[in-house]
Amino acid sequence: MPEAEAEADPSGAGTGRVLLAFIVGQLGLHAAMAGLRMGAPLQALREGYGAWAMGWLMALFAAAPVLLALPAGRLADRWGFHRPVRIAVAVSICGMAMAVVACWLSGWLHFALLCGAATCTGCGANMSMLTIQRTAGLTARNATERMQIFSWLGIAPALANAVGPMATGLMIDASGFAGAYVLLMALPLVTLLATRAVPRVAPRKLETITVRPAWELMAAPGMKPLMAVNWLFSMCWDVHTFALPIIGHERGFSASTIGFVLGTFTLSVSGVRLLLPLLAHRVDGLRLLRLAMLGTAVVFVLYPLARTPVLMGLCAALLGLTLGTVQPVIMTTLHHLTPNDRHGEALAFRSMAINASSSLMPLLFGAMGTVLGAAVLFWGVGGAVGVGSWLVKRLEGVRT
Repeated sequence: MPEAEAEADPSGAGTGRVLLAFIVGQLGLHAAMAGLRMGAPLQALREGYGAWAMGWLMALFAAAPVLLALPAGRLADRWGFHRPVRIAVAVSICGMAMAVVACWLSGWLHFALLCGAATCTGCGANMSMLTIQRTAGLTARNATERMQIFSWLGIAPALANAVGPMATGLMIDASGFAGAYVLLMALPLVTLLATRAVPRVAPRKLETITVRPAWELMAAPGMKPLMAVNWLFSMCWDVHTFALPIIGHERGFSASTIGFVLGTFTLSVSGVRLLLPLLAHRVDGLRLLRLAMLGTAVVFVLYPLARTPVLMGLCAALLGLTLGTVQPVIMTTLHHLTPNDRHGEALAFRSMAINASSSLMPLLFGAMGTVLGAAVLFWGVGGAVGVGSWLVKRLEGVRT
């Protein structure tokens, strides 16, 4: 029977060098995906495709990982760190190659290759995220260190969402879409280089690995309420991204003003995740989670009432504080509830919920927003999060 690849060595994970490798590794693939997520729809629009094409491309970045998250999580559980990350890099590079080739084609084949590129890069970024999160969680020695690690890791997507689109935009203006995609193709190689800093341990034998039904994980104490809380917060991110431009347009704000509000939110999220590692030893995770839910509910009630850019920016900053604290707490609790050999599967369930929400909720929000207005979306989701704060009580018996 063959042996699984050696996993990352837990004993060295607390060092800054390995943590930096995790952050850079996630940044490389996520930035490539974020850059293509901006460039491919823009190219489709310039080629004469309508808004439906842009929506289809955007959906593929999140829809494909919903279907492949569970196999990717099991792959990480079986093979450890290095092999899944290498596969993720290869898949992402193949996706970028499709995008480059598409630049010299036209018609349906051009659009089909862009769809393939969106699917591949979305899957590659998601697979690497699951693998890195799983390994990073296992390397922590206690709950406090785990929260610190996940706080640092949470900075990578925010940086990637800034670096990827900015680099893509500059390259499109300088050398066209093909040049931009070639640049994005190099970013996964940064991830590959970063993985060299992650050490290995003795391999696990495959005969010791038992494949069990995925639904068994949901029977673990506290898992169902934790996933429900995770979904509520995911819905908050989605409705904010969707409804804020609508409200800004209703207020007569310029595109740059709306961008400023969104940028304020991103900076606030990044700031609180930089602060959390310094305070993790003093923070009660579940209490922080409940306060974040109640705080988010209050901000969502106030958001539609803000009539000026300054007030909306203040709401965005407050919302960034509440939502930015959530991921490290949820990830820490998730790792505590899950057996070590099934962390990849558990993370896959969380990823599936987030990506499914990102794919389906905008359609629901669009229908509801047309009938009821964007303000009702904020108030409805805010009310759901506020009421859902009682779910945290069901986690207290399994607290870390």
